[in-house]
Amino acid sequence: MKKFALLGAAGYIAPRHMRAIKDTGNDLVAAMDKFDSVGVIDSHFPTADFFTEFERFDRHLDKLKRADKQIDYLSICTPNYLHDAHIRFGLKQGADVICEKPLVLNPWNIDGLKEIEQETGKKIYNILQLRVHPSIIALKEKIQSERKDKKYEVDLSYLTSRGHWYYTSWKGNVNKSGGIATNIGVHFYDMLSFLFGELQENIVHVHTHDRAAGYLEYENARVRWFLSINYETLPTEIKKNGARTYRSITVDGEEIEFSGGFTDLHTTSYQAILNGNGFGLEEARPSIETVHDIRSKEPVGLKGEYHPLAKLPLEKHPFERGQNSEW
Repeated sequence: MKKFALLGAAGYIAPRHMRAIKDTGNDLVAAMDKFDSVGVIDSHFPTADFFTEFERFDRHLDKLKRADKQIDYLSICTPNYLHDAHIRFGLKQGADVICEKPLVLNPWNIDGLKEIEQETGKKIYNILQLRVHPSIIALKEKIQSERKDKKYEVDLSYLTSRGHWYYTSWKGNVNKSGGIATNIGVHFYDMLSFLFGELQENIVHVHTHDRAAGYLEYENARVRWFLSINYETLPTEIKKNGARTYRSITVDGEEIEFSGGFTDLHTTSYQAILNGNGFGLEEARPSIETVHDIRSKEPVGLKGEYHPLAKLPLEKHPFERGQNSEW
C-alpha cells in the first residue's frame, strides 16, 4: 500500500483523486487546502490529517519523512499557476508527483522540472485522462489502421457555461489560469496531438474573456476548434433540455461519442501510474506548447478555416457591464 498526500483538497477535481487513491488500494495520509470545506474526505479517508496552512503541511510531511513514514506520492489539484512550485515541493519531499492538467503554464517550466526530476530520481506524472478514454483509444486505433493519404477534417466544440463567479476567481485571471484555452481546453489539445501527431500550424481567430476559436493543423488532421464558457453560445436544443454543457467532435463529418465513460478515468490513470505506465513530462509538452502559443498569438479575425461558432456576436466582460460590485 502506497502513502499519498494531496494538495488542493477542496477543489472540484480533488474527489476524483481521492476515489482513485482508494480504488487502487492505497492510503491518503495527509491533505491540505486553505479552504476547509473538505467533508468529502470522510467518504474516503476519515483518518487523513488535514491542514489549511502550507507551512504546517510541509512540517507534517517532514516529520513523517524523519520517522521513516514518508509519502510515496503527492497528488496536486491546486490552481494552475501553483502547479510548478507544488511539483517541485513534492519532488524535494522524495515523492513521485501526480498533477492535474495543465501540468504547468509555460513550456520552459517543463525544462526546469526535468532537471529536478533528474536530480531527485523521482517522477512527475500528468493526468491526461482522455488518452485512456475507450472511445479515444478506439479512434486512435482506427486512424492508425486506415493510414489515409489525406488529412482528416475535424471540428471540435466545447461549450461549458460558467457564472459570474468564474471571473472573480483565479480561473478568470489569465496570469493564474492561463485563460480559457488552457483552463478548459488543454486536455482536448492533448487528445488531438495524441490522435493526429505533431502540430504543424496554429492560428487563433477569436480570443476573448469568454471564448476562443482557431485552426490547428497536425500531421494527420485539419482542426477547427471553438471553446466557450458563455451560456448564450450553447445550441438552442441544449438550452431547451436544461443542460449547460455541450461537447462535440466530428472526424470527417462523423460524430465521435465520448460524452460518457468519464467516471473512472482518474482511477484508470492512477492504476497506470502505479504500474509504471503513466504520462510524464514529454507527453505533457505538446499541449502546453499549444496553449502557450494560443495565449500569445494575436487573433486574426474571421479569416481562413474558422469554426462556424466563431461568428457568434461577442459580448462584453460581465464586470464591464457593472455586474460585480467590487469592480
